[in-house]
Amino acid sequence: MKKYFLPLVMLTIFETIAVSLWLTQNNIFYLFNFSYIGISISLGVFLYIKKYKHARRVAQLLVGLYMLVYLGLICNENMQIEGFWYYLFTGTFEAATIHYAVAKIFGPLVFGRGWCGYACWTAMVLDFLPYKVPEAPRKKIGWIRYLTFAISLIFVSALFLAHVGNMEKIMFWAFITGNVMYYSAGIILAFVFKDNRAFCKYICPVTIFLKPMSYFSMLRITCDKSKCVSCGKCKKVCPMEVDVTDNSRNRKNGTECILCFECVKNCPKNAL
Repeated sequence: MKKYFLPLVMLTIFETIAVSLWLTQNNIFYLFNFSYIGISISLGVFLYIKKYKHARRVAQLLVGLYMLVYLGLICNENMQIEGFWYYLFTGTFEAATIHYAVAKIFGPLVFGRGWCGYACWTAMVLDFLPYKVPEAPRKKIGWIRYLTFAISLIFVSALFLAHVGNMEKIMFWAFITGNVMYYSAGIILAFVFKDNRAFCKYICPVTIFLKPMSYFSMLRITCDKSKCVSCGKCKKVCPMEVDVTDNSRNRKNGTECILCFECVKNCPKNAL
C-alpha cells in the first residue's frame, strides 16, 4: 500500500475540502465538485503508479473538461482570473474565489503547480501539440505574464468603477473571449517557440499566484545524489526546464515544476 500513499493523500485532502465547504457553505454542490476533482486527480496519479502511458492526460481531460464545459459553458461561471477578481470585489466566497484559494493560492503550498500538470483546461489542449519538450532555450519574456495579470485586474476594476450593469453576463462572455485568446496565443506560441508550454512560461497570469506559493511546496521532485550519474536525461525531457538534480528551493525554474513526472519516468537509475 505504500506506493499508493500519494493518491490516497490527494483524495483525502480534496474530500476534506469537499466536506468542509459543503458544511460551512451549506451547499452540497461543493461536496460533488471537490470530490469529483479529487477523485480525478487521484485516479491520474494511481494510473501513473500502474505505469499507464496516458495517466496524467486522463486527469487533465476529466478535470479540464469539467471546469471548461460544465462550470464555464453550462453553469456560466467565469473560472478564469477575471472571475476571481469579480467575486473578490463583490465579497462573495464562492465559485472562482474558492477555486483560486484551493488550487492556486493555498493549494500550491502542498502540491506546488500540480494544477498546471493535471487540471488546467488551457494546458489540456496545449499538451496535445507536438513540442512536448522545448527545442530552444527559454526566452527572457516572462514579464509578459505580469502584464496580462495587470490587464485582467484593470479590466474588472474598470467595470466596477463604471458601475456597468449585467456584470454576470459580461463575465460569461469574458470567459468565452478569454479562452479563445488563451488557446490562440498558446497554440501560436507553441509553434513559434517549438514549445507546448510557452504560454505557461510567458503569458499565463495565474502563475503570479502559483510561483511564490510553489516555492514552499511540500510535494516536490528530489534527487538521490548517491544514485544520480549526471546523464542529463531528466533535464532533456522536462517541459518546464527544471533542474531536478538540484534539491534546493532555489534550483533553476524550481517554481515551474508541474509534477508531470517525466523526469522520474526517464531516469535510468531511479534517482528521482
